[in-house]
Amino acid sequence: MRRNLIIRSITGLAFVAIIVGCMVWHPMSYAILFAIISALTTWEFCSLVNSKLNCQVNRFITTVASAYLFGSILAFNANICGSEIFIPYLLTLIYLLIAELYLKDNNVLLNWAFTMMSQLYIALPFALLNTLSFIAVTFTGGTQASIYSPVFPLSVFIFIWTGDSAAYAFGSTMGKHKLFPRISPKKSWEGCVGAFIMAVAVSQIIATYCPDFAPENTTANRIAWAGLAAVVTVFGTWGDLVESQIKRKLGIKDSGHILPGHGGMLDRFDSSLVAIPMAVVYIYTINEIMVTL
Repeated sequence: MRRNLIIRSITGLAFVAIIVGCMVWHPMSYAILFAIISALTTWEFCSLVNSKLNCQVNRFITTVASAYLFGSILAFNANICGSEIFIPYLLTLIYLLIAELYLKDNNVLLNWAFTMMSQLYIALPFALLNTLSFIAVTFTGGTQASIYSPVFPLSVFIFIWTGDSAAYAFGSTMGKHKLFPRISPKKSWEGCVGAFIMAVAVSQIIATYCPDFAPENTTANRIAWAGLAAVVTVFGTWGDLVESQIKRKLGIKDSGHILPGHGGMLDRFDSSLVAIPMAVVYIYTINEIMVTL
């Protein structure tokens, strides 16, 4: 028990250090890391459905497509390439659909379904990190550029990590009311409330040093950051439940074993896969509101 706790702690600290370090160090280290994460998570998902549901999803091409989608959206948001960068990805999806017609497999519908699910559920959320990572700025004279900033994407992960820690602490000590016993018997309402409070509290620390929402209005900036923390926490919890439902239907405890003491890639990024798209929606919506005020 103690050995498992030590392994889990070391893995967790290394995991956080690598993500934070790569995101803060350089745009290239961020790009390489998350392209790899997107690919590994997609490969893991496809391996699970192939082995547990007797599917024949093309793991290699589907995994390459996930990594390519991440890179193409990064290049588009960084103003490196135009929209033509997405053409190979679209052609790959068409190929994955047509190729099933030539396979002697009775599970063709499942193959199609899980191939597209891997892109919608895994590849797209990771790729959307790039819409949070690159900020369009206009310099004096009208010149426009796209600048890499890890503040928003890193804050999403910080809210999830602190929320998870608070949920465990509150849930293990005060958890009496089950949140969703049919899917995740260990989750409690007390844990969720603790996660919410902790994430919002951390958001106010971030707001003190990062006036990204409203540089000239401290109150509005703090409210906007608190809203982002709330959105990430709520939808991150749903993301966790979505993956729990997947594992329950597949009859497995962990999605993989790549991270000692923490399971697989899906286990580590389950909350993020739903929280990231909603963070994008929230930030874009709030920015539009700020402009009109």
